[in-house]
Amino acid sequence: MIISLRRGLRFIRFIVFFAALVYLFYHIMDFFNGWISPVDHYQIPSGNAVKVFQETDWPGTGEARPTMAERLRLFYWYGE
Repeated sequence: MIISLRRGLRFIRFIVFFAALVYLFYHIMDFFNGWISPVDHYQIPSGNAVKVFQETDWPGTGEARPTMAERLRLFYWYGE
């Protein structure tokens, strides 16, 4: 079996070039991800926006707390 040095070097050059392009592509996508996504996902909305979920402390325990079915019914009742 004959192993060509020129062919091996060409393969290594291809692997290095491919790795460099993958590295560059990763950093470009990371830059766009940082540019598109908001800084704080959980910030208080501004303008006409309304925060959908707000954890509340229900007074009492047991029957004073609404059931999941009641909460879901109220969620759909208010037009969501």
